[in-house]
Amino acid sequence: MGVSVIEAAQIKPSERQLSWQRLEFYGFIHFTVNTFTDREWGMGDESPDIFNPTELNAAQWVEVCRSAGMQGVILTCKHHDGFCLWPSEYTEHSVKNSPWKNGQGDLVREVADACHAAGLKFGIYVSPWDRHEPSYGDSELYNSYFVNQLRELLTGYGELFCVWFDGACGEGPNGKRQVYDWDAYYEVIRNHQPNAVISVCGPDVRWCGNEAGNTRSQEWSSVPATMRDNEKIQESSQHVDDGEFAKRIGSQEEDLGSRAILAEAEQMIWYPAEVNTSIRPGWFYHASEDEFVKSLDELTDLYERTVGGNSTFLLNLPPDTRGLIHENDARRMRELGERIEAAYKHNLADGVQALATHEKNASHRADRVTDGQSSTYWCPPEGQEEAQLTIDLGSEQAFDRIVLQEYVSEGQRIEAFQLEWQDGDVWRTLYEGNIVGYKRICRFEEVTAQRIRLVILQSRWCPTISQFEVYATGLGL
Repeated sequence: MGVSVIEAAQIKPSERQLSWQRLEFYGFIHFTVNTFTDREWGMGDESPDIFNPTELNAAQWVEVCRSAGMQGVILTCKHHDGFCLWPSEYTEHSVKNSPWKNGQGDLVREVADACHAAGLKFGIYVSPWDRHEPSYGDSELYNSYFVNQLRELLTGYGELFCVWFDGACGEGPNGKRQVYDWDAYYEVIRNHQPNAVISVCGPDVRWCGNEAGNTRSQEWSSVPATMRDNEKIQESSQHVDDGEFAKRIGSQEEDLGSRAILAEAEQMIWYPAEVNTSIRPGWFYHASEDEFVKSLDELTDLYERTVGGNSTFLLNLPPDTRGLIHENDARRMRELGERIEAAYKHNLADGVQALATHEKNASHRADRVTDGQSSTYWCPPEGQEEAQLTIDLGSEQAFDRIVLQEYVSEGQRIEAFQLEWQDGDVWRTLYEGNIVGYKRICRFEEVTAQRIRLVILQSRWCPTISQFEVYATGLGL
């Protein structure tokens, strides 16, 4: 039992996982009959007649997301109430029987088209729990129904970057609990959208463990193949049977990938984290929450902790009963985008000199970390787990953020590091960290220096760094 450090270092992401991680920040749109009943969860008995947004503008939704710097949008095509935002041929409980556009509308089509026109990726949320569908609870019959609905969404709206499932499950009208056929769901997705990640209740992207935007101090992408609260992680051929270790560890645990975890794991997989939360207290729109939109400082902190903590950031923006993202939310998103762009626009380390104590070969020289190319990286020889990398800014510069990125195509390696700045003849500690992963935003009080040193104290097999960026953001702590 146990996975060696070298084995763990060689766990790598798939191409679809890499493409998803590079998006970094994207939006969630919760919109359905709940918007009109002022509920968070629908009962399934809502009449389609109540769904009638009078000013719906999917392009406005997408523009709000784009203004914040988001790279994609995930739409709740069907929530637990079972109401479908597309004219599904498998149910009457959909927009086709609503007064919106006289039953001729297809909201999934409108959002997908708006995303594609704006250059944003489009993804779908589909709830397996359906409180309206009579076959729910008859596992075989409902699973067939759900796969048919999935196939409609997977084949009718262009390329998807994500299919997002949660694990909500209840009893059907027959009093029986539905047993989801995850293998069948995964198969139809892989067949029709092979580049889409399957998130949360799926094999590609892991839930961070909360909906409040909380993040771990160390977020490993390489984690045990089984976890207590999500037994089904990878496809059947890769699944490891649940054991004592899997029962002990869950997605809300603080430590998912340290050497202590490796010592007890039977198999490790690449299963990176997504942090999801809402701009408001609720997931659906409620007029009573118009004055409770998260502040600019809160959202900035969330962005830096999530994207800068080896996760992605999925932020929910709920349209109102008009079918528009409320002015308060839209304004805040625009402010956030402007702040992030201004803070991270000018990299002080772009093209500057870099020196390392160890270099594997000429292809992985120290200056690869400042060449602005994500496809190049520095690394020391294999087996060299400690190393130092020094950046010379050319002149004294004031800065308060350093952004580090590992070359995660070759795995996640760094376990402990510190940043130092040169003060005369003395090197002073600036920041102490543990993991880096895809991206680590190191935040500290502003200092002024010409030379900065990254000291890698511990890593798996050998570390890699693809980007070393330095910024004067003025954001404070």
